[in-house]
Amino acid sequence: MNQEYDMMAHKPIFPLLMKMAIPPMISMLIQSMYNIIDSIFVAKLGEEALTALSLAFPLQNLSLAFSVGLGVAINALIAKSLGASDEKQANYISDHGIFLAILHSLLFVFIGIFLMKPFFLMFTTNQTVLDYAITYGSIVITFTFGSIIHITIEKMFQATGNMMIPMFLQGIGAIVNIILDPILIFGINGYLEFGVAGAAIATIIGQMTACLLAIILFRKTSRIKVSLKNFKPNAQIIKNIYSIAIPSGVMTSLPSILVALLNSLLATVSQTAIAFFGIYFKLQSFIYMPANGLIQGMRPLISYNYGARHFDRVKKIIKVSIISTAVILCCGTIIFMGLPELVLSWFNATEQLLEIGIIGLRVISPCFILSTMGVVISGVFESLGKGRQSLTISLLRQFIITLPLAYILLKVIGLNGIWLSFVIAEGIASVIAVILIKKELHNFKVD
Repeated sequence: MNQEYDMMAHKPIFPLLMKMAIPPMISMLIQSMYNIIDSIFVAKLGEEALTALSLAFPLQNLSLAFSVGLGVAINALIAKSLGASDEKQANYISDHGIFLAILHSLLFVFIGIFLMKPFFLMFTTNQTVLDYAITYGSIVITFTFGSIIHITIEKMFQATGNMMIPMFLQGIGAIVNIILDPILIFGINGYLEFGVAGAAIATIIGQMTACLLAIILFRKTSRIKVSLKNFKPNAQIIKNIYSIAIPSGVMTSLPSILVALLNSLLATVSQTAIAFFGIYFKLQSFIYMPANGLIQGMRPLISYNYGARHFDRVKKIIKVSIISTAVILCCGTIIFMGLPELVLSWFNATEQLLEIGIIGLRVISPCFILSTMGVVISGVFESLGKGRQSLTISLLRQFIITLPLAYILLKVIGLNGIWLSFVIAEGIASVIAVILIKKELHNFKVD
């Protein structure tokens, strides 16, 4: 057995999880820093520009959801094939991954060209905000194919236990983006001053850079091989991919749907409330990104050991992952509870934005620690190929409970009721997640 695969079956769990998780945690931290820095620069153009980015977030996250959903499915199926020592099948699954990534990219070209204005008109009639949103959204959605293909290849690397290259790719893309942001937004000596469009262009250049490097490194270094020459799609493999990708993609897209619907609710309060909500989602990504990086490190370990029928080891990996994730998310609760004014000051916050945001961050801060079980257990079910259970947890966390509760609590206690709905939803979803995973683990046969 290849040494890299063998370590997934025999190396002590915590050091192995850290080896697998730290690279994606670092890369995702860099990525979340980009998201925050991007908003900090755009905030200097005014609150209307910041509101426009908040309105564009659901569409950006939708494209990410397609990428991550497909990538998670490819990752799980490749790792499972490798655990069963079937490298030929792993290669064939990889072929399907690239093929489907190309099809997904074409869909977003259509969305970016034809659907931007109708979408944004649902949330604002402010012409300045509308113009900013259409400009930004058209660019980042039409040219998102670099991100889709890059993420697909990144998940293939991770399925083989290679976490360093994905970290490098994420880091390079984000660094290019961060460097170009102020240049293309504000210009240099009167040149290259593109405003909001500059932020979008910087995003696309960063994604394209990561995509190009991903293709080069995959061809040169990966044991998994992709070839679309004489490629013939297999209906069963596509079905297997989408049985995981759809629940995972829906799970990842839930924030998009949630933000879009809550934006329409917040619009009845003020544009400032929408701007704060956009800031919150950028800030919470800084906490959840490293937690998600840890889940990325966990996934191939569980998939591999599940495929190899090392069920007792799977249980130990889950336990260590829960403890490690709880430590990360507890930091989020402490920061949002204790330092809200400092955090909001990064975004050139007005008095009205501070008034809404300080209380809002404190109310919503318990979400992080409460979400530990839901986040980890949802990732566990994805790794096991149990998309239905994973989707159930995510729907409870980010949709089924939150939306109706937000509407009710807004009417009862005002704006802060929307933030409180997140906390209640996370608590309920975590309890149900524990019940589901206990039932699943009870069915394991310990080898």
